[in-house]
Amino acid sequence: MTDTVETIPAGVTLTEAAQAKVTQLLAAEGQDLALRVGVQPGGCAGLRYQLYFDDESFAGDLVMTCGEIRVVIDQMSAPYLAGATIDFADTIQQQGFVIDNPNATGTCGCGDSFS
Repeated sequence: MTDTVETIPAGVTLTEAAQAKVTQLLAAEGQDLALRVGVQPGGCAGLRYQLYFDDESFAGDLVMTCGEIRVVIDQMSAPYLAGATIDFADTIQQQGFVIDNPNATGTCGCGDSFS
């Protein structure tokens, strides 16, 4: 993981690598969008992360900024994500966003979900 990070008030952290990748992806979208981070039921361990761009926010959403990036977390997901660090890995073994979540008590064998 990258050492330099910026903490969002809700306790979620985006590393510089994650911020750079999100900024690059947002530029390709060509729209004013926010990064929505959430947790949904699913996967073999019970919960699955969701990261996607969204142009809406809803009542109860936590809306914050990290650098130039607007981050939106729904009210139900916030407790599951408190203290989590979002990084972007681009190695020979792995490419994509990686979430280090201190609230996760276990993960499935494929690493796609957590409990």
